[in-house]
Amino acid sequence: MELAFIIGLIVIGIIFILIEVFLIPGISIAGIAGVICMVGGVVISYMKLGVATGTCILGISALVLGAVLYWFFRSKTLDKMSLKTDIDSNVEPLRGLQVSPGDTGVTVSRLAPGGKVLIKGITVEGRSENEMIDENTPIEVIEVGTYNVLVRKIKEQYHN
Repeated sequence: MELAFIIGLIVIGIIFILIEVFLIPGISIAGIAGVICMVGGVVISYMKLGVATGTCILGISALVLGAVLYWFFRSKTLDKMSLKTDIDSNVEPLRGLQVSPGDTGVTVSRLAPGGKVLIKGITVEGRSENEMIDENTPIEVIEVGTYNVLVRKIKEQYHN
């Protein structure tokens, strides 16, 4: 009866460790429970069945765990669980927006050198040409990039 209980604990421990390794990555309750069950089974075997039998059970359980993990890694089970497709598309955030060089707008946040700008009622990521531009400053679009627009501060004109 004691031997069946010990073997049951070790088998449950191996199952929990497999669940931990392949289904719930990271350190979780399944991994902790698996280690506790396996160690508990080995400790009980040392206490109830003696040192020689406990050592045999320790060695056999380590070999069985290693063999099961090796078999699981070598089987096609992991290939069925893993994603094999490549993502070859890309996103162009400014595609479809009617922002072009020469358009004017205003900065929504400070550009140091990057920040938000409002052009034609659309808030986009802006980048200043070579200076910091304060919030609520009129700007002009120099270039439209893939992810942001390059802008420069509009020089104020004085009328006398």
